[in-house]
Amino acid sequence: MTTLTASRIRLIHTSDLLLLLVALVWGTSYGVAKQALDFYPVLGFLAVRFCITFLLLAPQLRGAGRAALRPGLPSGLVMLAIFLCETYGVAHTSASNAAFLISLCVVFTPFVEWALLGQRPAARLLPAVALSLLGTWLLSGGVDLDFGLGDALMLAAALVRAFGVCLIRRLTADSQVPPLAFTAVQTGVVGFGCLLIGSLLPGGLPPLPSAPAFWLGSLYLVLFATLFAFYVQNWALGRSSPTRVSLLMGSEPLFGALFAVLWLSEQLSLQAWVGGLLIVAATMWTGLSRR
Repeated sequence: MTTLTASRIRLIHTSDLLLLLVALVWGTSYGVAKQALDFYPVLGFLAVRFCITFLLLAPQLRGAGRAALRPGLPSGLVMLAIFLCETYGVAHTSASNAAFLISLCVVFTPFVEWALLGQRPAARLLPAVALSLLGTWLLSGGVDLDFGLGDALMLAAALVRAFGVCLIRRLTADSQVPPLAFTAVQTGVVGFGCLLIGSLLPGGLPPLPSAPAFWLGSLYLVLFATLFAFYVQNWALGRSSPTRVSLLMGSEPLFGALFAVLWLSEQLSLQAWVGGLLIVAATMWTGLSRR
């Protein structure tokens, strides 16, 4: 084995480990957000999380980073809709359900592309749709269906996220937009958008909480679930195959469910575990079928 081959293998292993770490971080983010919402309402929590992220990334908007403004503003509005649905959803359902249901955006994306871009999905994706529907049914109680507001909001978030993927692809197709500058604009729209909406509500937003648990959770989401995760994902995509990336990131909902059970003491029945695993299988099937 040559030195060059050995170094490439080490690099692939490093990227795989980092992607698993990102999947772990994103999986835990639903439980961390759910805990933070015990101290502050949804709009205030999102404003804190994304305004801090924007301030940390704001220097990226200098020079060539200004090119991110044009595509970043409309995609930021879509991102605002995603996080409003997602975070209100987390507030009204279990963290484990949220982690499983949001992953359905992978299954939704090819069908949103069909509706928006006219790209008909391959017939081999149909089993993934069947698996995802069966998994959602089992996760929501099966025969004793208990599909609540939070679950509906998570499905809406997954659908809007699929739309956002298609929109970003269209907006950035023919431009060289710096990724960190693009993220800065998006997070700014989300953070200040939530701040504006919250200030217009009767009574406005309450004073910021002083509980250390709220601030530790918010900083964890800013530093790890946003800055670290996006950087690693972009870095790993250039050093590992898209199929490997899809498979590794497909473990996110499993980490989310395990974190909810072990850390938040949530209870998942055997039926719910089977439903969640079917959803994971559907997302992985979709990722592999599109390569």
